[in-house]
Formats: sequence, structure tokens, C-alpha cells
Amino acid sequence: MAVKIRLRRIGAKKAPFYRIVVSDSRYPRDGRFIEEIGYYDPTKNPSIVKVDAEKAKQWIANGAQPTETVKRLLKANETI
Repeated sequence: MAVKIRLRRIGAKKAPFYRIVVSDSRYPRDGRFIEEIGYYDPTKNPSIVKVDAEKAKQWIANGAQPTETVKRLLKANETI
């Protein structure tokens, strides 16, 4: 099972809001997920990123691969 840390889009049309979730890579983007570890709101200025650093580090240590976007958000948030 390939586990990914990725963004799950919620929010209205033209008003994106994302949850940072851990999910199996075979599931759709907005489908089933294992655990929610944070959120990302790009509509605010500056954008808001809130991540549970302990859970993120634990999942990465267990082999979860963050997507490019999530990796950038975690580095900016100094989580990894």
C-alpha cells in the first residue's frame, strides 16, 4: 500500500480550501483518507497553513510520501 500525504480540496467554486490528509494513493483526491493532519487556506493573505507536526513526522517516518505541494508547504512551515 503506497501511502501519500496530499491535499484534499474542499470549499466552494473559486474559493479553494484544502485539508492535508494521509491517504492511500489508489483512492481519488477527494475520496477516502486515513487521517487528517492539517489544513491550507490559500485565499487569505498571507496564506494559512496549520499542520500537526508530530503526526506529519510520524507518518513520514513510517514511509508516507508527501506530494510536491505538501512537501513545499511543510518546508515553509518548518515541519520537516
